[in-house]
Amino acid sequence: MSKYSQLKDPGIVAFLEEGERLYPENAVSFSMAEQREFYNKYCAHFSGRWPKDVATRDFTVGAVPCRRYMPRAPRGQLLYLHGGGYVVGGLESHNSICADLADQAQVDVIAVEYRLAPEHKFPAAFDDCWAVFESIVGSGGPCVIAGDSAGGNLAAGIAIKARDLGIQKIKGQVLIYPGLGGDVTKGSYITQANAPGLTTKDVLYYHDTYGSDGSKLAEPLRETDFSGLPRAFLVACAHDPLHDDAVHYAAKLQAAGVAAELREEPDLVHAYLRARFMSRPAAESFRAIVAAIRAFAA
Repeated sequence: MSKYSQLKDPGIVAFLEEGERLYPENAVSFSMAEQREFYNKYCAHFSGRWPKDVATRDFTVGAVPCRRYMPRAPRGQLLYLHGGGYVVGGLESHNSICADLADQAQVDVIAVEYRLAPEHKFPAAFDDCWAVFESIVGSGGPCVIAGDSAGGNLAAGIAIKARDLGIQKIKGQVLIYPGLGGDVTKGSYITQANAPGLTTKDVLYYHDTYGSDGSKLAEPLRETDFSGLPRAFLVACAHDPLHDDAVHYAAKLQAAGVAAELREEPDLVHAYLRARFMSRPAAESFRAIVAAIRAFAA
């Protein structure tokens, strides 16, 4: 019997099996340099064909490297913050994802290569993302903000800080299987502790490496006032210890009167964005994310 027998979608199973050959299950036990090499090869392997009508331009905000993805007729702009547990990833790791978002949602996408832990602990990554956000809204007007996993955490934190400072230029936030500082002794952190692709042990490792200070900007579920935050679209995967973070965050936003849509993915796992060319449910979910971005940008 396959160790992925609990998964119904053959595309996701194939994605996980291919990924194992590039990114070992015990990757967090390797050196940081090795983890980053594993991750870069893994991401490159699952990159798709480049959309023909998307151009790119690299630039910096202060010392922060960024990349802009430009479709022919953009109808808004998106700040995209990459996942990778705050320790891996950058402009190249999410290059294909950002290009497809720009092409399909018809928005300019600005990606950020924020500083990584453990060399740069919290709030370094957050500060880099905030600097780019300030630059975008200061020079180009409103934007949608989005991110996957750790990037979803950073996006939620940016939205909170912007609200607190009275900056009303976020048209919507798209949080894709985000880690938001949920209680690791309950719920999906227990039931999905050994989920394929990400375990609770992995989450704890990334959390400790990041050096969260327990504040609401590092762990947005610690916020006590969710009113006035930007409308939101959140994705929760059933086979993911972070599942409940998205569910609980959506509920808190809704209770505070914020329009928040939660998309449950019963057949998907953490990091499924990279399986969008292999898995029907992953492709459908990616289309829903694109639709949410288009709607917010409009």
